[in-house]
Amino acid sequence: MKKYRCAVCEHIYDEALGDPDSGVAAGTKWEDVPADWVCPVCGSPKKNFVLVE
Repeated sequence: MKKYRCAVCEHIYDEALGDPDSGVAAGTKWEDVPADWVCPVCGSPKKNFVLVE
């Protein structure tokens, strides 16, 4: 599974973990995260996340 990093605050979205506090279940692929989801740390929109390689 992939990980994505917030370009604003460095928070990592890990597909394996999801974001249960925001209603995104563990195992949710990035493309399936709702478009209106925001970073749980800084509130930055999904578009500000980049793939961690």
